[in-house]
Amino acid sequence: MSEAPVRVAVIVGSVREGRFGPVVAGWLAGVARDHGGFDVEVVDLAEPDLPLAMPASGSAVTPRLEAADAFVVVTPEYNHSYPASLKNAIDWHRGEWAAKPVGFVSYGGISGGLRAVEHLRAVFAELHAVTIRETVSFHGARTRFDDDGVPTDEGAAVAAKALLDQLEWWARSLAEARAARPYPG
Repeated sequence: MSEAPVRVAVIVGSVREGRFGPVVAGWLAGVARDHGGFDVEVVDLAEPDLPLAMPASGSAVTPRLEAADAFVVVTPEYNHSYPASLKNAIDWHRGEWAAKPVGFVSYGGISGGLRAVEHLRAVFAELHAVTIRETVSFHGARTRFDDDGVPTDEGAAVAAKALLDQLEWWARSLAEARAARPYPG
């Protein structure tokens, strides 16, 4: 009997015009689908039904985050940190992140977005999420992908597999724990 796939939400964190995030997220979503352990949904914060200001009745993203067993946040680095759109989406939700794993794929200038990831780790820890140690990072991302949206460095696939293997393990382990007893956070 095979296990049900892990429902993973791949979150595109930038909403800026001309952003590169959808290319990176599209690649990662494809790798996750090929991995075999995941049911993947891309949640692009720039989608028209996902407002930048939280409406009184909640957000269209809420049920999508709630349904996820795990998350991969795709983030650029803006001013040595992550985008405000991502901060808003994180802050509008609390229980949706609790006792679930979060992986990161970052991109940016010389640091490849890693400073944004380090800031996100602290935020997600406050929300009782478990962050995955392995991270995929692209410095100078626009020059690291071919015209089909695939990284030109074979190491990216190796890094993505390590991240996804750990994400799947944590997602399954935490789901079992949440099913056995409610998380007290």
